[in-house]
Amino acid sequence: MSELDRQRAVLAAKFAAILPHLDERQRRLLIAAEAQSLGHGGIRAVARAAGVREATVSAGVRELDSGEAPLRRIRRLGAGRKRVVDRNPAVREALLTLVEPDVRGDPMSPLRWTTKSTRKLAELLTRRGHRISADTVGDLLREEGFSLQSNAKTLEGKQHPDRDEQFRYLNEQARDHQDSKAPVISVDTKKRELVGPFKNNGREWEPVGEPVRVDTHDFPDRELGKAVPYGIYDVAANTGWVKVGTDHDTAAFAVESIRRWWNGAGRATYPRAGRLLITADAGGSNGYRTRTWKTELARFAAEAGLTVTVCHLPPGTSKWNRIEHRLFSHITMNWRGRPLTSHEVIVESIAATTTKTGLTVHAELDTNAYPTGIQVSDDEIAALPITRHRFHGDWNYTLHPQHSRDSTAINNPSARAPSNGLDHLTQSSLRAPELTGMTHQQLNQLIETLTPALETQREEVLHARRGHGRLVASGTGAKAKLTPAERILSTVLHLRKLGNMDLLGQLFGVSAVTICRASKEVRPLLEAHGHRIAASTARFRTTADVTTFLAPDPAKDKIKTAS
Repeated sequence: MSELDRQRAVLAAKFAAILPHLDERQRRLLIAAEAQSLGHGGIRAVARAAGVREATVSAGVRELDSGEAPLRRIRRLGAGRKRVVDRNPAVREALLTLVEPDVRGDPMSPLRWTTKSTRKLAELLTRRGHRISADTVGDLLREEGFSLQSNAKTLEGKQHPDRDEQFRYLNEQARDHQDSKAPVISVDTKKRELVGPFKNNGREWEPVGEPVRVDTHDFPDRELGKAVPYGIYDVAANTGWVKVGTDHDTAAFAVESIRRWWNGAGRATYPRAGRLLITADAGGSNGYRTRTWKTELARFAAEAGLTVTVCHLPPGTSKWNRIEHRLFSHITMNWRGRPLTSHEVIVESIAATTTKTGLTVHAELDTNAYPTGIQVSDDEIAALPITRHRFHGDWNYTLHPQHSRDSTAINNPSARAPSNGLDHLTQSSLRAPELTGMTHQQLNQLIETLTPALETQREEVLHARRGHGRLVASGTGAKAKLTPAERILSTVLHLRKLGNMDLLGQLFGVSAVTICRASKEVRPLLEAHGHRIAASTARFRTTADVTTFLAPDPAKDKIKTAS
C-alpha cells in the first residue's frame, strides 16, 4: 500500500468516527483543517476520504483563512433557503381562509365539508398558485395558534328552566334522608356491552408483537348476545351493586336490580331504615314517563315496607348522575383493553373494581327474561299509592308501602272511595304556578289580555244565535256558568293536560260539556295572540290527587328559605 492510500485510510477511519457527532459547520471546518495540514492535493484527498464534494472542503478552508470569530451558528445569519411564507406572504392569509371558511373565507369552500388535513390543505393551496408542502402547512397552522383537537362534548342542548332548582331540591331530599340514616342510592343502566372476542378500547401490557387477537367486525354473537349492566351506587357507603342482565333493559329489570340490592346489602346496612331515596335519570328504563317503573316500584315498596322517594335528574343532565363518575367510570377503566369474552368475565371484572377511596363493588349475573311491551292502564296508575311532590310532581314523587293505604284499592281501582276534594280547593289554589306553568303575574296578564276579546266574541255568537241585537241591557238574564277568567283558567289547565274534562268539571263545579265549550272559545284567542301553553307531565285522576299535590311541601320551603 502506498503512503497516499495509507493516509486516505487513516482519514476515512477518523472521519467515520468523528463526523457523525458534529453539525454541518463543524464538519466543514474539521475537514478543511485536515486538508490544510496535508498541503498540496489535500482538498481532493480529504474530500474523497470524507465522502463530500471538493467545493465543501474549499468553503471550509476559506472560513478558516478569513480569521472571523466563531459564529455560534451552522449558517451565517440570513443564509439558507428562504421560507415559503417569506417568499409568498399571501400564503398565510390564503391558508387561514381555507381553515376558517365561515369567518374569513368562502362559505362554499370545498374544505367546509371534508377533513382539513395538512395534505388536503397543501394540495388546494398549490392549485391556487401557492406552492407549499404539507409539513410547512402544519408549521404555519401551529404558528397561528391551531392544533389537532377532537370534538368537545360541552353543549347540553336546550336547558330546562327549572334545572338548577331541581338540583337544589334533589340535594335537599338527599341531605334529609342521610340525616335520618336512610339510604340514598343513584341508579342507572351502563352502556350495553358486546359479549365475545371483540375489541375493547384501551391498552394493556403484553409481550411485544403479541397483542390479544379479536374479531375484525363487531357483529353480535347470536349465542352470547349482549350484557346489560344495571348499577346501584350507595352514596353514603361508597359501595356499588351491579346486576348484569342478558335480556332487555326494562323497568322490571331495573326494579328487580334494586330489590336484589336491598335484600342482599341494603337491608343489612340500614336495618332501621323506613324510607329510601332513589336518584335516577329522566329517561330510559327508570325514566319519569315510564309507567311500569312506577308500578314495579310500588310492588317493591310494599314488599320491603319502605317509603320510596324518587327524584329524577332534569332532562339532558344524565352525566351529573353520581353513579356515572363514582362507579361506571371506574368499571370502564378496570376492564379497558380486555375483550369481554363471556358474561362471567364481565361479572368478575366488575366485581374486581376498587378505588383508593374505598369503593367496593358486588356483581352478579341475571339470566331471567324481561319481556317488553307491557301496558299499564290509567286505572292501574290511578290506584298506585303515590304522592307527587308539589315541586315538579313529574320528577319528584313518593311511593308508599301498601299497608299505608287501603290495600284493596291498590289491586282494585273500582274499590277506591270517591272523594271530590272540593272542600280543600279554591280557584286561587288552581292558579298555582305548579298547575298553570306560569307565574301569577303572567296568568293575570293573560286574563286581562283575553277577557275583552272573549266577551266580544261571546256577544257576536249570541247576536248570530238571536238574529238581532240585544233587546235588554248587558248583564241581565241568565248568568254564564263560568266567568271569563274561569273559562281562560280552565282552558289553560286543559291544555296543560293535567286531567280529563270530567276532572276539570269537578274542580270548577260544572259539567265536562261546559269545560269543553269554554276550551273551544278560548283556544282560538290564545293562538291569535301567540300564546302557547306547554303540556305538563303531571297527571291527576281525582280531585284528591290535586289536593295532595298542592299540599305544602316542607322540603320546598327549606330551599326557598335558603335561597
